[in-house]
Amino acid sequence: MILKNYPDIFIPKSKINGAKDGDKVVVKMLQWDINSKNPEGEIIKVLGKPGEHETEIHSILAEYELPYHFPEEVEDFANKISREITPEELKKRRDMREVLTFTIDPKDAKDFDDALSLKKLDSGNWEIGVHIADVSHYVQPGTLLDEEAYSRATSVYLVDRVVPMLPEILSNDLCSLKPEVDRYAFSAVFEMNDRAEIVNQWFGRTVIHSDRRFSYEEAQERIETGKGDLAEEILALDHFAKILRKERLKKGAIAFDRSEVRFNLDENNNPIGVYFKISKDSNHLIEEFMLLANRKVAEYASKLQKTFVYRIHDVPDEEKLLQMQGIISRFGYRLNLKDKKNISHSINHLLEEVHGKKEQNLVDTLAIRSMSKAAYSTHNIGHYGLAFDDYTHFTSPIRRYPDVMVHRLLQRYLDKEASANEAEYEEKCKHSSQMENLATSAERDSIKYMPV
Repeated sequence: MILKNYPDIFIPKSKINGAKDGDKVVVKMLQWDINSKNPEGEIIKVLGKPGEHETEIHSILAEYELPYHFPEEVEDFANKISREITPEELKKRRDMREVLTFTIDPKDAKDFDDALSLKKLDSGNWEIGVHIADVSHYVQPGTLLDEEAYSRATSVYLVDRVVPMLPEILSNDLCSLKPEVDRYAFSAVFEMNDRAEIVNQWFGRTVIHSDRRFSYEEAQERIETGKGDLAEEILALDHFAKILRKERLKKGAIAFDRSEVRFNLDENNNPIGVYFKISKDSNHLIEEFMLLANRKVAEYASKLQKTFVYRIHDVPDEEKLLQMQGIISRFGYRLNLKDKKNISHSINHLLEEVHGKKEQNLVDTLAIRSMSKAAYSTHNIGHYGLAFDDYTHFTSPIRRYPDVMVHRLLQRYLDKEASANEAEYEEKCKHSSQMENLATSAERDSIKYMPV
């Protein structure tokens, strides 16, 4: 980490390494003698002139010690992984290649780590599959690839680029659920009736074949007009998603639905415009089925009472809620803080009240800051914000290492093996939480450098 407050560092001419006056650089401290006022160092990287886009982005990467490139040996290891779908591996998996399957993602997405499948059963019920890229098949414990992925723990989404957790051969190819190719997946398959009640469920490894890639805009068009290819299937999934969302909010889930700031960039990654990303029904459709898979996997593991990785979220900070109360009261709003069980309902009511008003962004921000930070842990305390007793991260193993751990543990228990070492996994959870917080800080800093 770069020091924020430090004494001047003496750099001998022999260790300037091509830097020029005014350049922003990364310096390695070499020594600091007891009798010297200043440490001695050498310039190990020249970032460029302050204020230039590339300089500032690479400064953020340096400050948070984010490795922009993969070590050559890790890239070599990844490039040697077999691309073949083998008969031996197929025997271990449920073959779902004949079931209608598609992805719904942002129009500029490069990796597709989740897909949905849909089939009407003779009983009148629906079989809905949530299919997740089987990263754990390719990223084996103890390998160079696994060690690098664990070290990074998460992909980092800066305003103009991604610092990925996995090499591109995996994230954008082998593990990406692209259309018209067979892919290994880890799936949660649910049998639902028309009321979105789960009649049956199944977890396990599969092989799938995505028939179509939709952007959120294309899926939204079918929801709004009822027209276009696979409109009937998307409308059916939207029907279930709306029921699931309604039930979730009824149980006390907090409905944060903020517009996210996004930048339009030119070919040199300089900002030329700004827009707001707004969640619509197509976004909620995917969100609800991912939440369902995460929740049901966690419920399955929790009942086993074996070591597992949970996504936990504690109750809000009481002091921060009181501070928030003091600020929103100036706008004529109030929270009911007397009944802790109804705090989430009170927050939701507040968020509805301010929706579309000039103070919405302020109130939304205050509400988010009053929340505890979500984290990973083997000690399950539930997820307050989602109102789930059991919750995990199962659905994004391309960009989150905890999801890879969840896949491994789930398969371990499906194979009826003994419980994993709790202390070992708790340490991995702490590391993953720390890296997630670091990534969030880096992402926020990158946005600050993008004035339009």
